[in-house]
Amino acid sequence: MAVNVEHPPHSLNLQNGHSVSEAFNAGSSGFSPVSFTTYQNVIDGGLYDTEKTRRTIDPATLEENPEVPVSTRHDVDRAVAAAQKAGIAWAQVPWAEREAVVRAYADAVESYINEIAEIQVREMGCPLAMAEGDVQWGVGWMRGFCELPQPGDIIESSEERHVVERYTPIGVAVGIIPWNGPVVLACGKIAPALLTGNALILKPSPFAPYSVLKLAEIGLQFFPPGVLQALSGEDDLGPWLTTHPGIGKVSFTGSGNTAKRVVEACSSSLKRVSTELGGNDPAIVCEDVDPVVVGRKIATVAMLRSGQFCIAIKRVYVHEAIYDAVLAEIVKYVGSVKVDNGLDEGTIVGPLANRPQYERVKELLSNIEETKLDVLPKNGQSIERLKGFFIRPIVINNPPDDSRVVVEEPFGPILPVMKWSDEADVIQRANNTDYGLGASVWSRDLVRGTRIADKLQAGNVWINTHAEIQASTAFAGHKQSGYGSELGVDGLKGWCNVQAMYTRPL
Repeated sequence: MAVNVEHPPHSLNLQNGHSVSEAFNAGSSGFSPVSFTTYQNVIDGGLYDTEKTRRTIDPATLEENPEVPVSTRHDVDRAVAAAQKAGIAWAQVPWAEREAVVRAYADAVESYINEIAEIQVREMGCPLAMAEGDVQWGVGWMRGFCELPQPGDIIESSEERHVVERYTPIGVAVGIIPWNGPVVLACGKIAPALLTGNALILKPSPFAPYSVLKLAEIGLQFFPPGVLQALSGEDDLGPWLTTHPGIGKVSFTGSGNTAKRVVEACSSSLKRVSTELGGNDPAIVCEDVDPVVVGRKIATVAMLRSGQFCIAIKRVYVHEAIYDAVLAEIVKYVGSVKVDNGLDEGTIVGPLANRPQYERVKELLSNIEETKLDVLPKNGQSIERLKGFFIRPIVINNPPDDSRVVVEEPFGPILPVMKWSDEADVIQRANNTDYGLGASVWSRDLVRGTRIADKLQAGNVWINTHAEIQASTAFAGHKQSGYGSELGVDGLKGWCNVQAMYTRPL
């Protein structure tokens, strides 16, 4: 649908006095630099401290990170009121102009890649190269959303009647961000929410608040006050937001158990909700592949973020004809990766992101030991010198399908590898899970690969690759991996109310 950009709303001004139009014409030049030494809430165009503060710890060193705010109900009410006011005006800004501001904002975020990446390493432990990749990934998503068409369709156009489907802003939205990828996942909510004319309040995880607060602070110089805000807090902050009557949409990324509480809280006021949850992604390896090439690719994806990645490979099914060769290559890679502080050059596997996750994975390791599963490599590298939440990466050789390490999402550097011989059987085994986020098939025979992929119950299926996602394509989960799409045109529509408009001449 066409949008009118002939009369931009110059009355909408940013916190520093620049107009919206000036923001997207100027890009990131000419604006005040952002400091990464202090962290504050972003409310109604300003930075605010709170009476109470808290600190997280660096998972690699166990040293304290800087203070962050602990928001109160009053802070929530202020942010919602500011968003309600700002959202009315922001919704009237033409789509093309909102798009230009988001592009300028993306440029500014990219200019802080080093600072944002370093603080993400200190808050969630991933290697620096991956954190830098996350910033680029998030910026790429924001730019990718700007390439998508404004949702809407002309259903009928005749002399007697004109029928249009329109997508209008919901109003005030909340983006709840997890700790295992705060930058890229926040960017994946910021762009579609603001492009579609909503005002957005970001709520980062208590374990990883720093990078998300800075994303909102950078936004102060590009969006009118109240359009993009961020609140840091403790476990009570989420319920205050999800039950608030002034909020119309919640986009949640996180665990299934928490998602159920979020959906229940939102139901009281019939808020729109989208959820992107966990996965137990299987990879099915056929006997016609190169074991060395495929084994290394699978192991690399499985160890991303120390296994704390919703679409990392969590289970591998290898045809019995090449099982030993593929297993050997996976074990070789897993046993050789550098495990260390994410800020150390060459680190591939950093610490687990926080103590609760560390204790959960340790408990799973105890179960693996108690059930006498075959753990490889036998003489793995020592991590005793490391102070933080480190787990030695391991492979579990052909465990039973009903073992916990297969049934549960490990969310750590632990990879079970199993044999298969019958195609129908392995498809059933791969689908035998409550999750349905991602799955992959590896075969030189693309007809066969597609035949298997067609039968996999997952929102994202890859053939000869894994974990490739882009802003232009829907990203959704089946079963208990969530509902609603986070990306693509469907992702844009998820931030909107659909409206049918019928017009007849008099």
